[in-house]
Amino acid sequence: MNIIFKKDTWQEIYYSLRNNKLRTFLTMIGVGWGMFLYVSLLGAAKGMENGFDKLFSGFATNSIFLWAQNTSIPYDGFPKGRQVHLKLEDIEILKRKIPEIDYISPQNSRGNFGNAGEQMSRNGKSATYTLNGDYPLGNKISEKKLIFGRYLNDADISQNKNVVVIGEEVYKNFFDAKKNENPLGKSINIKGIFFNVIGVFRVKKGGGMENDQTVFIPLSTFTKMYNNGDNVDFFAIVSKPNADVNKVEEKVRQQLKSKNNVSPDDTNAFGTFNLGKEFKKLTGFLSGMQLLTIIVGTLTILAGVIAISNILLITVKERTKEIGIRRALGAKPSEVRNQILLESVVITLSSGLLGFMSGIFVLMILDMATKGQDSFPFYNPTVNYGNVFAAMAVMVILGLIIGMIPAQRAVKIRPIEALRTE
Repeated sequence: MNIIFKKDTWQEIYYSLRNNKLRTFLTMIGVGWGMFLYVSLLGAAKGMENGFDKLFSGFATNSIFLWAQNTSIPYDGFPKGRQVHLKLEDIEILKRKIPEIDYISPQNSRGNFGNAGEQMSRNGKSATYTLNGDYPLGNKISEKKLIFGRYLNDADISQNKNVVVIGEEVYKNFFDAKKNENPLGKSINIKGIFFNVIGVFRVKKGGGMENDQTVFIPLSTFTKMYNNGDNVDFFAIVSKPNADVNKVEEKVRQQLKSKNNVSPDDTNAFGTFNLGKEFKKLTGFLSGMQLLTIIVGTLTILAGVIAISNILLITVKERTKEIGIRRALGAKPSEVRNQILLESVVITLSSGLLGFMSGIFVLMILDMATKGQDSFPFYNPTVNYGNVFAAMAVMVILGLIIGMIPAQRAVKIRPIEALRTE
C-alpha cells in the first residue's frame, strides 16, 4: 500500500489526532490498559511460578512420604488398633512389585512424629535437637545446601560410621561461627557417643523439609543406637518422571496392606503425604492464573479496540465534508478507506506499545522489591515475548477488522451529499 509511504498520509493522521487530543487519549486508554493488564499480570503469574520453582529447588516434587500407623479395621484374625511397621525389606519388595518407583529412601527420627528429640553436647554446651538416621538417597529427595564438608555416603552406611551432618543452628551453638570455625573432623556427643562432624548444611528461609536444628547420621548407626532392628519410621518414595504419583501411592498402600495382613479398606494403617499431588495442584493453580490473565487481557484489549471503532465512526461523521472534498478532487474510495484503517491501526498499535512498556516497568519494580526475599515465593517476573507479539498482532488485526466499519461508512459518502453537509 503506497499510502503508508506518503508523507501527506501521516500528516493527516497527525492533525486528525492532534485536533482531538482528549478523545484520542481516552480512546487509547482502553487498549493500553488491556495490554498493561496482559503484560503485568502474565509476568506476575510467571514470577510466582518461578518463585515456587525456586522454593522447591532441590526437592523431588514427584515424591510420597509414607509412615505406618494403627489399623482401624479387624482383619484376618488380627484385632483393630494393631500397630504395623515399615521394614527395610519392604524397599526391595516395593521396587520389585511397582516398576513406576524410581527409588526409596528410608529414615528414622527422634524429634519428629511426636517423639522427643535427642540431647547433644560439646565442650560443656548441651541442647536438644532433632536426630535423623538417613541414607545418602535422602539428599536427592531434599537436597541440603552444604556450607562445610559433605553429606552421608554409602561407606558411612555400610561401615556404621559415627559421623554426623549438622544444621547451621547446631553449628552456631557448638562452634565459634563468628570466627568461621571449621567444624570438620571435630566431635559432638550424641547419647554418650562421639560423632565426627563431616558436614554443615543451611536451610533457606521459607523452604526445606528440615530445619537448621536437625542433625543426620547414617541410618545403620541410628538403628544400632536405638536397637530398632529393621524397623523404619518412614519411607520417602520417588516415582519415575512420567509415572502417575497418585497411582504409585495407591499401589504402595495395596502392597504394604497385603504384606502386613491389613484390610484393603483400612485407610488408617498407613499415613501418607503426597508431595507430587500437592505440587501438581499448585502448578495447576498457577497455570489457571496465567490462562485467566490471558482471557482478561484479551477481552480488555478487544473492548478497547471496539471503542476505537466507535470513536472513528464519530470522526468520520465530523469529517464528512472533508471526505467529500477529497472525493470530488479525485480521491479513490480505496484511498479513503485505507486512510481510516491506518488511523485505526496507528491508535491501536500506539496504545498497545504504551501499555506494554508500562507493564514491563511495573514488573521491573516488582522484581527489585522482591529480590533477595527467599521467604516470599516470587522471583524474576518475565513475559514470553512471543505471547506479547502475538497479542500485538491480534490487536492490529482486530484494529483492521473493526476499523472496516467506519472505513466503509466513509467510502459510502457521496461527494455531492458531503459537500452539502453543514
